Amino acid sequence: MPEEGIELSPPSRLLTTPEIVYLSSLFVAQGVTKIRLTGGEPTVRKDIVPLMQSIGELRRNGLRELCLTTNGISLHRKLDAMAEAGLTGVNLSLDTLDPFQFQIMTRRKGFDAVMKSIDRILEMNKLGAGIKLKINCVVMRGLNDREIIPFIEMGRENPIEVRFIEYMPFDGNKWSQGKMVSYQEMLAIIREKYPALEKAADHKNDTSKTYQVPGFQGRIGFITSMTHNFCGTCNRLRITCDGNLKVCLFGNAEVSLRDIIRKENNGEPIDEETMKNLRLLESAANATEVPQREQELLDIIGMAVKRKKAKHAGMGELKNMKNRPMILIGG
Repeated sequence: MPEEGIELSPPSRLLTTPEIVYLSSLFVAQGVTKIRLTGGEPTVRKDIVPLMQSIGELRRNGLRELCLTTNGISLHRKLDAMAEAGLTGVNLSLDTLDPFQFQIMTRRKGFDAVMKSIDRILEMNKLGAGIKLKINCVVMRGLNDREIIPFIEMGRENPIEVRFIEYMPFDGNKWSQGKMVSYQEMLAIIREKYPALEKAADHKNDTSKTYQVPGFQGRIGFITSMTHNFCGTCNRLRITCDGNLKVCLFGNAEVSLRDIIRKENNGEPIDEETMKNLRLLESAANATEVPQREQELLDIIGMAVKRKKAKHAGMGELKNMKNRPMILIGG
């Protein structure tokens, strides 16, 4: 969150819960097997658990993974209900293990609550919950780069994947190239302490490069967006909180799916009753004979995907490109 805050979007511009469920259903019918709810902060949504239950029901149509990206502050209170709804993975954003530094970086207290969420996931997993836990840490020179080794130590006894993310330019995050620590530099720091560090196998569509310290239960990942992009094999699509499709986090090209969905409702947000009246879920789930309304959406999505570049702009161009602050991308 930029220090000066952001201008909040009017609720009518944001996707409603039925619209999110409808789009999820459409994508799953077309072969998407993993859905992740990100933010802002998804756990502050009053209806986050019912929303996850509705998306979780798409498992009968082929959905395999339902994940969450969260700051972890209020997660521990909702974890049990989320696991019942079908939660399979949590990416928890945490940039420091120092409670005082945490308060400076996030401008709030809450470090203990985040650790409580991590402990609760580990506890649930011992009972067979099967929630993949990844901790995302954006490394910034002079701020938290000295904490790389303490973060890795979290995986000594616990099956946690700590992923170090190269600092990236977004509006409002005070980007400066001097703050960025490259993954090669991080690797050198880790190898100094753990010379036996070894490369683990990656899946062809992974966005992180994975390593393992022999004897540790956890793993280490690097998201190298700035120094070694992975655009050519990235198979992620993002729908922003206001219903725009982004085929690349760094691309400023967006296409509105929300406006197409609302066309039949005179441009008004779609609620539960309208969704039933328009039979949206039935239409979306029909993967064999796609109705015209859904075909229009799929054509627009298809065109956007075909325009996806094999490589995003370089570091020099990215810092000058206009893009939303990360908090307004969400999805």
